Amino acid sequence: MRYAPLVLIPCLLIASTYPGEYRVPVGYWIVSMLSALVFVAGRRWPVPASLVISALAVPMFVADAWGLSELVPYLGAVAVVDVTMRAERRDLVAVSAIGWCGSVLAGIWFESHEAFWSVTTAVKVLAYVGLPLLLGLYLRSQRELAANNLAHTRAAERSALARELHDIVAHHMASIVLRIGVAQHVLAPQDEAVREVLADVRATASDALTDIRRLLVALRDPSLGEVALVEPEAVDAEIEAAVDRVRAAGFQVQSHVESGAADLDAIGRLTLLRVIQESLTNVMKHGDRKGSVSVSVHRDDDRVHVGVVNNFEGSARGAGHGLVGMNERTELVGGELTAGVRDDGRWEVHVSIPLGATGGDS
Repeated sequence: MRYAPLVLIPCLLIASTYPGEYRVPVGYWIVSMLSALVFVAGRRWPVPASLVISALAVPMFVADAWGLSELVPYLGAVAVVDVTMRAERRDLVAVSAIGWCGSVLAGIWFESHEAFWSVTTAVKVLAYVGLPLLLGLYLRSQRELAANNLAHTRAAERSALARELHDIVAHHMASIVLRIGVAQHVLAPQDEAVREVLADVRATASDALTDIRRLLVALRDPSLGEVALVEPEAVDAEIEAAVDRVRAAGFQVQSHVESGAADLDAIGRLTLLRVIQESLTNVMKHGDRKGSVSVSVHRDDDRVHVGVVNNFEGSARGAGHGLVGMNERTELVGGELTAGVRDDGRWEVHVSIPLGATGGDS
């Protein structure tokens, strides 16, 4: 569809050629094909392409066009639809629409047989600018709806696969580990060689069960399919970036991050980072800018502890979706989360994650 104007516009211009009566001027051909080429470039630069196409439409509006060739300038309206459908920012849509509106008004201005300040002008502007905007918004909503449906479908598939792994594979692996342990206890003391073999089998089965539980964590968390897992050397940088965003919002933040977080496995590192990000997001939403914010990460024996402390405005916050999500993430890696008001009246979120995070019980 992106390349359709390269074929459609020459067809319109050829169909507007009447031998002996009217021939599309060479200049009109050049401007028309240039508009088509710019529209193709709009795949990467939709807003600049829209503005250029709108500017090229002005000389085509002014030209003495005939027949189907009069439709070529309205490629600018198609460009507005494209921008409205794809642009993430409203101001970019507004810039594109204003550029096209200026071209439409310029075309009306140069039509000497019509009064510029009239109801007809207002109707034309509403039709030529408003309809592309409405169509672009409709197509945008349809794309977002399709993306949401696809995301829900994928989430359902991941959940179904996680349930199958949990109910079948993880269950049998846990049973194997348990039975091997029983066999080790009933063996006679002289069967040392058999004990060593069983110990090796049990260790292998335990490692496999650990990997399965980590896979269950990934399957139950849809975000893991959309974002890259955090590398050990990137943990401190990601935490510092989250802290800087809070500082930019006007908060005074004290950060003390030890290197123990890098010792977590991939799921544990991502859980730690997401908990800190969500906690700091809540700080920006509910925190008191007059008070300080404290972020700490340290290792204690076989666990990594995360603490986010801040003053809050109004009454103490209840358990919202953010806290629920943080708690679910923490439980999936075998950690613990506490959140509430401390004795000094400040709000604290504390999370501890085991270094050998294997998830909850199977």
